[in-house]
Amino acid sequence: MEKQQQLYEGKAKKVYATERDDLVIVSYKDDATALDGLKKGSIRGKGVVNNRMSNFLMRLLEKEGVPTHFVKELNDRETVVKKVSIVPLEVIIRNISAGSFAKRYGVEEGIVFKAPTIEFSYKNDELHDPLINEYHALALGLATGAEIERIKSLAFKVNSVLKAYFSALGVRLVDFKLEFGRTPDGNIVLADEISPDTCRFWDAETGEKLDKDRFRRDMGGVEEAYGEMMRRVFGE
Repeated sequence: MEKQQQLYEGKAKKVYATERDDLVIVSYKDDATALDGLKKGSIRGKGVVNNRMSNFLMRLLEKEGVPTHFVKELNDRETVVKKVSIVPLEVIIRNISAGSFAKRYGVEEGIVFKAPTIEFSYKNDELHDPLINEYHALALGLATGAEIERIKSLAFKVNSVLKAYFSALGVRLVDFKLEFGRTPDGNIVLADEISPDTCRFWDAETGEKLDKDRFRRDMGGVEEAYGEMMRRVFGE
């Protein structure tokens, strides 16, 4: 499988065509952005961590019955995935209050919810990814009712699998963002990535942040936090 022309470049990844119409190669960058793109920088080795961890977790979820776009890891930074049409909804699952949720509702961080919550954002950079509900998504034609129900079901399944997995590693899965795509035959599959860029990870004992919040909030120790998550997952 060889890279051909570049199809897309986002904040954290580049996507390349391959000799097959149904497969693309994703290449993970070390570039980092936060605060709706206002903060930009680089996290050394981030692309390697995010690529390898995402692929590992996608394989784990596949075994638990969650369909994903993952096909094959090529090297530390590049992976072959199914070419999908991304549903323009960011799906946020929250187990503990943190980040924008805490700020929006005026509550402290660290409140453990009785049940996980789900939010949708309209994936649109020009509009700064506004929060929307299911009815808005239907009205805008972003997804069908059946697709939204499928996405919700899969998102909660991902949460239950990953919460248990990370708990065993001494990590609390605070919240995370998912994206889903449509395959050419119309099936909904998990796409994008699962990494310290898209999840909040807290050490179960100390509460230390092991994710992109260290970059967002100028806390320092960003590379070390990503490296620690890599060590927990792969024992490296």
